[in-house]
Amino acid sequence: MAALPSEVTQLLIEWSNGDRAALDQLIPIVESELRRVASRLISNENPGHTLQTSALINEAYLRLVDQKNVQWQNRAHFFAVSAQIMRHILIDHARRHHYAKRGAGARKIEFDEATLMPERRAAELVALDDALRELAEMDPRKSEIVELRFFGGLNIEEAAEVMKISPATVQREWRRARAWLHRALSNQELVEDL
Repeated sequence: MAALPSEVTQLLIEWSNGDRAALDQLIPIVESELRRVASRLISNENPGHTLQTSALINEAYLRLVDQKNVQWQNRAHFFAVSAQIMRHILIDHARRHHYAKRGAGARKIEFDEATLMPERRAAELVALDDALRELAEMDPRKSEIVELRFFGGLNIEEAAEVMKISPATVQREWRRARAWLHRALSNQELVEDL
């Protein structure tokens, strides 16, 4: 039986207040949703990419546990942060892969040592991250909307709830951010997923 959003929110608040047992109760409840977010992110990778969903979730869990001073607002906020963490894991992986491909020397890769990422896809992911960083400098709200919608899989209403703005504003800013990213990225194939 699925937990109600209010139950998840209560466990998040307890975890924010230092209750480790709340986290232990929370993870089994949200695991299927985390798996959905991870699967969505992995599905954006090339078919030859062998990073598994479970490895991405495990690494995200380790990083979530290390989060300090997070005041969880609600379930949507938790999944937005989780998706952002997963995105950063994939970006770190892509940057390491790209770094290794340029012949920068042997560098030990920890959790995803056996994974393969085609260099073209690694470069696309790094380019998207660079474009999002540039967008964040110009317009942090648009960048956050892209993270919530594209990487977090949140719908318009959920993104509006996390950001505490109207759904109409999210919709408008989402369209503008997508248009900006289309112009900023030379590889249209990646942006079409947005």
